[in-house]
This record gives sequence, C-alpha cells and structure tokens, in this order.
Amino acid sequence: MTVITEANKTKARDLTAKLTLDEKIAIVHAAGLFRNGCAERLGIPSLKMDDGPMGVRAELHNDNWAPLYNTRDYVTYLPSGSAVASTWNPDLARATGEVLGEEARGRGKDVILGPSINIKRSPLCGRNFEYMSEDPVLTATQGVAYIQGVQESDVAACAKHYAVNSQETDRLDVDETVSERALREIYLPAFEAAVHDGGVLSVMGAYNLVNGTKCCEHKQLLDDILRDEYGFDGFVVSDWSAVRDTKASAEVGMDVEMSVTPNFDDYYFANPLKKAVENGEVKESDVDVKVERVIAVMDALHMLGDARATRKPGRYATIDHAAKALEIARESIVLLKNDENLLPLDERGMTRLLVIGANADRIHSNGGGSAVIKALHEISPLLGLNGELGGNVDIEYVLGYDAKQVNQDESWQEESLENSKGSDAKDELHARELREEAVAKAREYAAAGDSVLFIGGLDHEHDLEGRDRTDMHLPYGQDELIEALLEAAPNTILAFVAGSPIEMPWADKAKAIVWNWYAGCESGAALAEVLFGRVNPSGHLPETFPIALADEPAHRIGTFGLEGHVDYAEDIYVGYRYFDTRQVPVLFPFGHGLSYTDFAFRDLDVRQVDDEIRVTFTVENIGDCAGKAVAQVYLGLEGTGEDRPAKELKGFAKVELDAGEFREVTVAMPAAKALRYWSNESGAYALAPEASVFVGESVEDIRLSGRVA
Repeated sequence: MTVITEANKTKARDLTAKLTLDEKIAIVHAAGLFRNGCAERLGIPSLKMDDGPMGVRAELHNDNWAPLYNTRDYVTYLPSGSAVASTWNPDLARATGEVLGEEARGRGKDVILGPSINIKRSPLCGRNFEYMSEDPVLTATQGVAYIQGVQESDVAACAKHYAVNSQETDRLDVDETVSERALREIYLPAFEAAVHDGGVLSVMGAYNLVNGTKCCEHKQLLDDILRDEYGFDGFVVSDWSAVRDTKASAEVGMDVEMSVTPNFDDYYFANPLKKAVENGEVKESDVDVKVERVIAVMDALHMLGDARATRKPGRYATIDHAAKALEIARESIVLLKNDENLLPLDERGMTRLLVIGANADRIHSNGGGSAVIKALHEISPLLGLNGELGGNVDIEYVLGYDAKQVNQDESWQEESLENSKGSDAKDELHARELREEAVAKAREYAAAGDSVLFIGGLDHEHDLEGRDRTDMHLPYGQDELIEALLEAAPNTILAFVAGSPIEMPWADKAKAIVWNWYAGCESGAALAEVLFGRVNPSGHLPETFPIALADEPAHRIGTFGLEGHVDYAEDIYVGYRYFDTRQVPVLFPFGHGLSYTDFAFRDLDVRQVDDEIRVTFTVENIGDCAGKAVAQVYLGLEGTGEDRPAKELKGFAKVELDAGEFREVTVAMPAAKALRYWSNESGAYALAPEASVFVGESVEDIRLSGRVA
C-alpha cells in the first residue's frame, strides 16, 4: 500500500525550497476543473483528480463541464457506499477500492475522490446512497479497507467530506452545532481510522460550518485534530467551491483549493493568495507547508523523476472488474422479510412471471451528482431476470407507475450549488390507468397460481447530490399501487432499488421484501440470483429503517434540512443508539438481514488479555443450505457516571458455513478503542471500567450476552 515516508517528505521540502512564489501558488489551486497547477521547470506535474466513489467519472474538458470523449472513458460501475457497507465484508470493501484504484490509474488519475465516509444522520440526506452507515465502527472498517484497496494502485484515496457533512440543503453555508462528544464518538472516528489504519493520502474539506466556522477554515478540525492528534501527513483538498476566505483558509491546514468555474486565476488560493503573501497578510512559510504536503503525496505515488517508470499502469472497463462488482452486489442485497418462505422462487414448473414497476426497467449509473458514471454496462433487474430464466419462463412486464429515466447532463454541477426541490407531479389519470392495468394483471396471475414481482423504490431524482428528500414516502404513487397489488395478489414479492430508507405502511401485509441498493453494473443480475436462490442473501442493514420519519432523532430531537443553522441536539444518539436505548419501535433494526438458512449461536467466552478484548463464540448453520452469517458484537459501556447508549457496535465477523457446519469465531478488539468514550465531565477521552457484551445478528436480535470487567 502506498504511504508517505520520511524520504518523500525530505524530497518535498527540497523541491519546495527551489520553487518561486508563482510556482507555489500554482500548486495550491486549480488549473483545471479536476487538476491543480504544476511547476514544469522542476518536473512537478499536476495532480489529476476525479470523482467518484462509484467509478471514475467521464472525461471532461479542462475548463468546462462538457463531455470530452465518445467511447474511451467508459468504466466499471461499482456498488454505492451503502451497498458496500451492507455486505459487512471488509474483503469486498477492499475489492471495491482495488477496482476503483486500478480504473483510476488506468484513466491516468492520481487522486480519486472517495470514499464518502460521512455518518448517515437522517434518512433524508440526498447523498446517503454514497455514504456507508449510521455507525462509525462499520463505516471505519469498510472505509479503511476501501482506502487500502484504492492506494494499492499508486492512486490517492480522498476521504470525504471532512466533517459533519450530513445534509444537502444549504450545503455551502449551513452551520451545524454539534457537541464535542458527538464529534468525537460519531462523526470523526471514521476519519481517524482512515488516517491511522487506512493511511489515506488525501482528505476533502467539507462545505458546511461546524460550530460557527467553515470546515475549510477550521483550526480545530484541520490542525488540532487531523494534523496534530491523528498525525495526518497527506494533503487536504477543498470540496469544489468550499474555500471562501483567502487568509482564513491559508492559515490552517487547507492545502489545495478546487472549484467549479473556469476563472482559475481568480480563486482564493490563486492571485488573491499571491497578493496576500506579497502584502505580508499571509506568511509564505504557510504556503510552503501546503506545497510540501502535495509534493510528498506526488512522490509517494511515484509521480516524480525516475520513479515514474515504476508506477503501476492500471486498467479499466475489464471483465474481471465486472465480476468483482457482481460479487460485491450479491452480498449487499438484504432480505428484509420472508414470511412463509416465499423466497427463493422455484423456477421448476414455473412457466410465467409477472414483473411490475418502473425500477425493474431502469438503470441508475447516469445520475446522482458527482457519483454519475459513464458505465460500460449496467444490468437492470428486468434484464437480470430474463438472463437468468432463459426461454423456459415467459416474463411479462407491466410499468405500474411512471418514472422518467434519469439522464444527468453536464449542467448539474454548477446548479448543485443552489438549493433545489424536486417534483413528483404526474398526470393523475395516467397514473391511475397504469395502476389499474398492473393490478388487473396481478389478480390474473395470482388466480392462476403464478408469481408476481414488484420492483420499485427511489431513483436519482430523489437520491441526489444538492438536494435532500422532504419525506420518506415512496414517490410516483407507489404506496397506492403496492396496497392494491397486495390485496389482489397477497403473495406479491416486493423488491426495492434505492439508496435511503422508505416508509412502508403496507409492510405488515407483505410477505417478502427485498432491499437492493444502487449496486453497480451487475445489480440486476445479483438481484435475480438472490430471488431464485442461486445466491443465498447475506446483506445486513448498515442503518435503521424507522417506521416513520417523525421517529428519527435528527427530526424528533435535533433539526435537519434547515437553511442557515442546524442543531445536532440528539448528540451521540444517532440511529440505533437512539432507537435501541429509548426503546422506540422500528421497521427494521440496524444490522438486520435474513437468510435462506438459519444460524445458532452458543458458547460465549469474553476475555481481556493485556489490551485486547476477545469475544469468542460458536456459530452453527442449522438450516439445509449454505449461507453466511453476520455476527455482530455490541458493548454497553458501564460505570462511566454519564448517560450512554444501551449498545454500540464494536466489531463483527462474516462467517460462511455449509449446512450443518459450525465454527468458533473470535472478534478481537483493542480495549483502548472498545471501551473508549468522550467524557463530558473531563472534556477528554476516558475508558469505561466495565461493559456488557452482546452478540447477535442485529442490534435487536441478540443471541448471547456476557460482560467485560
């Protein structure tokens, strides 16, 4: 894995000492929409950056957002951050990063702008599909593996958005009031792990303010914590248009300014910074430090001098990359409900299948904001089903509800800096006609004993950078359609493609519910494999699915989606920490995921050996088919004298077992991490003197319990 060495730092200092002020200024600001300036005289190139976390973005002109190429920049479309987290499999998170790093390098990129490791505070955040989880441990574990995978290819990962970037509404200017405890326990640990464990080479400064200060001007975040406490020695790049004040950002650890307009010489770190140095308002030594950080990363990536000959070449749009995307997608799918073992479907004897819903016949790679991908291919659910069933099953498709195919054009980038609202206004007569046609067909199929499958959910009109959702309802009249389908055909299987939770007022009536994220180029194939039992589902939810938005702590206690100011009054009680501790009922709990087999847990043994807590137990597959269990270890910290969540995820293991097989599993955790909490009383980290231990398959499905003392 690529890391910064002392030799890299020494070389960076030596080169910086030889640069003119103009050359230094060039290096710390954009000279293109996705590259900084260079110093050709000394052989220092530009850093070529690109979006995004789901694949390398299509090539653009240097000074405008119009596409540049026709066919040469198609890439592999990778599963979203939510899908990667849903696998609960660090090996697959690393594989995601490996593919992305290879493809970025193959496209000639030096920095890929991902992973997105912000915490999901509210289900309404428009970029939640990019983010991984509501939990910092799951986010950190998957994020670290992802970063390590990317940086194997001499490409810098860029952990974003630092920090507390939890809403899109007023995203450039919203001020978020958050306690030190919540910062330290919820919103910063994934970034800490990205630095300590992932060795991440770059971090992106967020748009928003935290406690009254812009993130790109924030001494506490950028210097005191990221640099001094975490020891980060890479460079910080601003989110595009996040720098607003030359002097304020120059005097903290903000290293490279990027933005969305082509007037590069007018950027805050361009001519204004040069003038500020010449006038004595900013010290040139502050600029030197920024340049040194950038050059040190370049040297670590083998971008300078003779080392360029040793740099890995990369490759993209390959068959084996698509195969890895399929493997990740398979383990990301979550079986939420399966009453009467309605799934998997049995194709033996099946002659026809009715598929209803716009998301069955839609792709999602071409929308969502900076996550937009020029995908070499994307398998829709309908294509995946047809591909799996071949000629023996007649698949009839009915639209059911109307939703346009999202096709994002180049104008979105600058428009995304303005607050916007979506519209679901549809012609009611047309909607009713589509619904009635679908229900009539479903009734016909059910009467004949044939299967009905509904595939709905969200799309990138709703999961979208620059816009938050206003509610958790399904758009396009899907709730009415689902209610009618379940009445006409009670065994209708419901599958959803989406990046954020939805309310499910019909959940009690549904027998089978499958959740499929934006799971990359092979998403539809993976879904078909799960529905027909070729793959046993093993995805588990990386976030809570509440019954209603009003139950969410960010809305019930704090504030969300406001312009100007947002108060994180729920403190550390984010997601399951709130629902579980306050015993608020949920639709599906954090960590939930069913299988086509069953697992038993036994023989818990908890020991603290030196500075390590070892939680050992046996998992047995007591069903009749092979499957993968996700064993989750939670601690309840005790003896702190302060209010604490009832349970907090501290470790997990994914275990593959044949039918009847059992295995002893040990989840080992450094006590200094597992027992650590931020003490409001002392204003510092402390260690809990004791803790309860819980092992299970979700935060609510606890099978074993013990203690650390």
